Amino acid sequence: MLLTWIAEVAQEPLLLDPSDHQAELDTNTWWLSTGDEERRSLTVSEVVTALEGVAAALRIRIRALGFTGAATFYVWHDEQAGQLRCSVGSVTAQELPFRSNHVPTRELEPIVAGFLDGDGPGLPPLRVWVAGVGGVAS
Repeated sequence: MLLTWIAEVAQEPLLLDPSDHQAELDTNTWWLSTGDEERRSLTVSEVVTALEGVAAALRIRIRALGFTGAATFYVWHDEQAGQLRCSVGSVTAQELPFRSNHVPTRELEPIVAGFLDGDGPGLPPLRVWVAGVGGVAS
């Protein structure tokens, strides 16, 4: 089920409004979770491939919308909630809307592994996978 839900993220409503980042967060943020049994049956590679597929699909959607500004798809593991979360915003990787200490990274595997392994709270900073999906380098 988790892989299906991840794939569906690419088709969800999408708002890109550089003047209203809160509306973007409200519309473009998804919480993904699954039970322990499914979590144990999934591989890091399967989940990474699914998330990279979402980034590719969003890149195509955003291009088709004619949006030429910065846009970033980003994924993090909310350890307290036991969820994998993802969002899209009209921001660069350096402008992500986190209030806590975080580090944008191109390494998705450790984030997914932490989610699948059910790792407890990690040490700051929060690792956030980023993929530029807009027209401006993000």
